[in-house]
Formats: sequence, C-alpha cells, structure tokens
Amino acid sequence: MNNDIFPCIWTNQNGSQVAKFYTSIFRNSKITQETLMVINIEIEGQKLMFLNAGPMFKPNLTVSLMLMCDSKDEVEEYYQKLSENGKVMMELDAYPWSEKYAWVEDQFGISWQLYYGAEKAKQKFSPVLMFTGKNNGKCREALSYYTSIFPNSEIEGIMEYPAGQGEPEGNVGHSQFIIDGYTMMAMDSSHQHNFNFSEGTSMVVMTDNQEETDFYWNKLTENGEESMCGWLKDQYGFSWQITPKRLIELTNTENPEKNKKAFDAMLKMKKIIIKDIEDAFNS
Repeated sequence: MNNDIFPCIWTNQNGSQVAKFYTSIFRNSKITQETLMVINIEIEGQKLMFLNAGPMFKPNLTVSLMLMCDSKDEVEEYYQKLSENGKVMMELDAYPWSEKYAWVEDQFGISWQLYYGAEKAKQKFSPVLMFTGKNNGKCREALSYYTSIFPNSEIEGIMEYPAGQGEPEGNVGHSQFIIDGYTMMAMDSSHQHNFNFSEGTSMVVMTDNQEETDFYWNKLTENGEESMCGWLKDQYGFSWQITPKRLIELTNTENPEKNKKAFDAMLKMKKIIIKDIEDAFNS
C-alpha cells in the first residue's frame, strides 16, 4: 500500500470532531497530525485526511469508502456505529457479491460501504468512485486513463451489471484498480443522482520533486482544469491535490514566521513550484 496517495475529505471546520469520532470507533486507528486546517488520521496504518475549509464543499455519494471487514461481526459492529444519526443507503444483508454488506452515510455525510468477503484485502479501506450523470458509462475508460498515468498500476478486475438490472449493458457494476500500489475501486450508475464529483472528496498525491509534480499536474489537467494551491480537476471533474513533500516540510518547521511565508507563497500558486516556496521561506 502506498501512503503517498490518500483521500482527503473537505469538512466545515469540524475535521477534528470527525477524526475523534473515527479514531474512537475504528480498531488500530490514531490521529497522526492536527493543525488548524489539516487533520490526518490512520486506520490500520492507512492515511485519511480532513481539511477544515468551510461550507463551500462537502462529500457526496460519488465517492464512498469501501471498508474491508474481517468478519460478519465486524460489519455489524461498524454498521451500528456508522449508521447512528446517519442514513442507510443499502440495508445490512447478504448480497450476491458479499455474505454481509451495507452502505451507509454517517452523521458527517461521509459514506461507507461495509464489506465482508472470504478473500484477504490488501487495504483496510479504498475510495470508490461512482461515474454518474454525464460521466455514466465512462468508468471503464477512466480505469485505463488512471492506470496509464501512474506507475505500478493495473486494472485488477471488472464486473459488469447483469442484464435486467436497469443499467445499460456493458456498464461497470464494480471494478478494482491500483495506482502506484494504492487500491481504488470504481463503478457506473445511471440512476438519477443530483450531484457529481466535487472538491468534497479529493485524492492527494505526495510527490518527491518538481519533476514528479509537473508530470502528474500536466497529465491530470489534460482536458481537465487547474485550480489553486496544487488542486486540479481531471477530465471527469474528479479533484486531485498534487502536493510536493517539500511543501509540507517548509510549512511545518520550528519557525512560524518562515512557515507563514512559505504558506502565503503557496496560496498564490496553481501548480506548486518548490523553488518559489523555498525562496519565499528563505526571504
């Protein structure tokens, strides 16, 4: 598993509350970083980030987190805790694809698919992208697109919707793919959803240098759009944050004044230019 790639969830100043809730219910979980804007947690050694960034965006069902449970009891336990004060999208039950499965939206509007299967998962949880609206039917194409950009990538499996399920034939009911050692999942849905991919849930890619930063930025903004502070949208409108590790170092030193200079320089950028951040830090 690659911990340089991980999901980020936009929260309305309650990231700390969300992090405390998750680390209180998930086994082997802990808060690893907490600043005014960013809270990072780990669940079974796997990173999840919350951004305290106000009411502009919030997560929705186009990105859920598939939690791979080791037993039916574990599914039940997390179902009880995550559905409390939330919503149930699919009831806890046996389904053709899982002996014990449920899909819930928790009290913070973050959705989880709870899954028990006989096979041992490589990751505790994986983001599931739902291609809906104008993206519906593009899941298979997106799998090829993402796995062509990242190294150490492959499409692990594609399940099509069976006939008579109200979905166009050939559409992807479920798929699993790997980008640079990180497992993700994706599906099509032709149901009428009144939302699409948004900044509410993005994927962070931590880069080692400017060359790598430029590479991902250029590839993912092709037919997409640039945003600010290392954020971009790809051709499907899905958000990525291309973040050099050096930026994190330069905004988290023992010198608050220099940290602020580096951070202020970053705020003016679209793509992050490491040298310009270093120059601001040293000014």
